[in-house]
Amino acid sequence: MKLNRFLGIVIIPVFLCCCFTCAKSKTGGKNDSAKEIQYEQSNDIFPNPERGFIHNLEIHSEGDPLEPAMLTALKNENVSMILRLYYLENFKDQPINNAELSLITSDMQKLRDAGVKCVLRFAYTDDMSGTDAPFSIISQHLDQLKPILEENKDVIAFVQAGLIGAWGEWHSSSNGLATVENERKVLDKLLSVLPAEIMVQVRTPGQKQQIFNTTLPVSSAIAYTSEKAARVGHHNDCFMASADDYGTYTNVQADKEYISNEGLFVPTGGETCPPDPPGSTPTCTVATSTMKQLRWTYLNLDWYAPTINAWKAAGCFEELQRNLGYRLALETASFPGQVAVNQELTVNIKITNKGYAPLYNHKITTLVLKNNTSGEIHEIELPVDLRECKPLAEFKIDKIVKTTGILQGVYDLYLKISDNSTSLKNRSEYSVRLANTNVWVEENGGMNNLKHQLKIGD
Repeated sequence: MKLNRFLGIVIIPVFLCCCFTCAKSKTGGKNDSAKEIQYEQSNDIFPNPERGFIHNLEIHSEGDPLEPAMLTALKNENVSMILRLYYLENFKDQPINNAELSLITSDMQKLRDAGVKCVLRFAYTDDMSGTDAPFSIISQHLDQLKPILEENKDVIAFVQAGLIGAWGEWHSSSNGLATVENERKVLDKLLSVLPAEIMVQVRTPGQKQQIFNTTLPVSSAIAYTSEKAARVGHHNDCFMASADDYGTYTNVQADKEYISNEGLFVPTGGETCPPDPPGSTPTCTVATSTMKQLRWTYLNLDWYAPTINAWKAAGCFEELQRNLGYRLALETASFPGQVAVNQELTVNIKITNKGYAPLYNHKITTLVLKNNTSGEIHEIELPVDLRECKPLAEFKIDKIVKTTGILQGVYDLYLKISDNSTSLKNRSEYSVRLANTNVWVEENGGMNNLKHQLKIGD
């Protein structure tokens, strides 16, 4: 941050993986025989929640709030997320005042109104020779921020640890906080005030390893639990800028392998820096392969602009737009053509992830039945976790659900992947669009057409 830049019943769960196309059906002779659909994948660029390029919108104490028109315009850039960095320089020796707390609360509502989320960071100085705050003040401030964080957890994608040193980047501290002991205290306090479902990112892999006293990456054994290590990911603020990314890595190969393994379960992202040596901007091949290796889910558009512009000129910017984070697509699906009223329905759907990273926040996955005469909609929640669809892998939804209470008729089928929060689950801006041709519809909070009609009844 070196500049101000902007500007339903489950019978059997099965997990596998694969790729999808648009509407070829194979059916047997009976009315209730399964119909297999293949789906066509799309190269279209479109925004999806909690992934992709972001803008950095930083603000100093009691500064200018977010502008609704600017937030709404982000959709034209296929941007769904910002980094909101609050500098608390006026409060290094006192509580945060009500005006600042109200400003933060107002900003969160503006994000919600605009259909945007944020990566959140707090810091006390943007100057290497500046001062941060002592731990006692940091602790007090986090206690003050706790109700705001809880109230607005729906629009917070991740939180960067921040608070220590210039830009909150943890490489120095006027109050002696850049030590393992004090970094652990700050991180523990931050995790304690955040809602349990929100993950935190620290600046280097070595810092996480030292804080938790292990070089073992997060594994499926503890992933998505309340264990502290399972809630901590990585942000690199000098990505691909030098051999060791300006000190981000101690042992480059080992540290990258560690982040690659962690990135299956915790978020990675950040920004670039002026390259060292000058003129050594990474090529498109290096950029895309490194992001793929390290499971990158977002990248700041505003810093370092010459590097971003070089990728645009070289022709890989659109590839990054598509593949940063998750990119889920339907591959195949099969459903019966007909079931009796209140009969069980077998659902088989294959999804593939062509992106660099998985989803990190839990989503609600729903089979939607829409009566093609009355338009009446029924939703059956599918007990699956799409975070398990890892990069370049397939995921199979193989479930048996009940159609209890759904009247006879002909129904179009849709797959809805919505936000986990009740406040956003019916907002299309926060639902996941699948990368297939002619499947996305905005209605009912955003859903994906499965290209199948199901008859219920005789």
